[in-house]
Amino acid sequence: MMRDWLIEDGRVLAGGALRPGTLALGGGVVRERPAPGAARLDAGGLLVLPGIVDIHGDAHERQFQPRPGINMPASLALRDSAAQILAAGITTAFLGVTLSWEPGLRSIQAWRTLLAGLAALAATPGGWHGAELRVHLRFEADNFAALDEAVADIAAGRVHLLAFNDHTPGILRKLEGEAAAAKYAERSGVPVAAFRALAEAAVARRGDVPAARRRLAEAARAAGLPVASHDDATIAEREAFRALGAGICEFPMAEAVAEAARAAGEAVVMGAPNVVRGGSHLGWASAAPLAERGLVTVLASDYVWPSLLEAAFVLEARGVLDLPAAWALVSANPAAAAGLRDRGRLEPGLRGDVVLVDPARRAPVAVFCAGRLAWLAPEASARLGVAAAMA
Repeated sequence: MMRDWLIEDGRVLAGGALRPGTLALGGGVVRERPAPGAARLDAGGLLVLPGIVDIHGDAHERQFQPRPGINMPASLALRDSAAQILAAGITTAFLGVTLSWEPGLRSIQAWRTLLAGLAALAATPGGWHGAELRVHLRFEADNFAALDEAVADIAAGRVHLLAFNDHTPGILRKLEGEAAAAKYAERSGVPVAAFRALAEAAVARRGDVPAARRRLAEAARAAGLPVASHDDATIAEREAFRALGAGICEFPMAEAVAEAARAAGEAVVMGAPNVVRGGSHLGWASAAPLAERGLVTVLASDYVWPSLLEAAFVLEARGVLDLPAAWALVSANPAAAAGLRDRGRLEPGLRGDVVLVDPARRAPVAVFCAGRLAWLAPEASARLGVAAAMA
């Protein structure tokens, strides 16, 4: 039975402001007022914030393959990933799954394994009560062998966001160095010479890429999926992907591209680790000043789930954005970009996705998913007095 909750005495982020107040949850959603007999949770000294929505995170790859060429069962990898996602305050996670011509971690076999694992997780006896796990299909441009299957999976509802990726030219350049070549080959589980041959065979069909992209775009449009383009280097590239229906500009490689996307009213995504570290690990644009100028509208975990929560506080500390504006980058804005109108904000009738945060530690204390208490920090039970309520 789902329990009703009254979260009391915290500072609640609603209507664009943080104010002392209470938040009622019942029936899986935020309620106007608490139900009789609702369990009470003392949130004194805590921030009561909308659950984080992560539209691009691929940290799950470390659970599936903790060392190059060493794979773990999907059930174990997803269970570990789901636990880490919750502990980071994320209540909706789009797993960024790269479907490439590469063997191993990003192969069609790995894709099938992950989809099967997610289906099994969704069929958990009694229902799944953790973060909602969705699939962000990152389709590599030269992966023609997987095109039919990707289109079928989109039509079957197994994909929730499509991104156009094109890493093959960059991979070919890196393969000129022995260290990088060894890294790619090890991840794929094949000798370096074999990997080079696969990359060269993939890029040999570049002339077929536009037709493949059009087919994917048509499938996404028919399924009503949000579509992103990844690593746009020029305004012309952004315009071409816009023509295919890509309304999300993900990790633009130039400030002018971000400006063009925003001028067209599109969401611009960059990585929260970039904000936390003070710059891109690849030497590209720094996300924090672009967010402060309104050129970056969404932050994604990229490869570190806890970076999302931390990035909001880093931005607040910089003194340009207040916490409500910074938090919108990890909650309301990504939800809107992904077409999820039922979450990202704490308003009556919307999903009861909530994270209680200790502002002094910048750390989650409790996480609610669809109105259920899904995660509690080890030290929080006695402090919040909810141990009996959880029984």
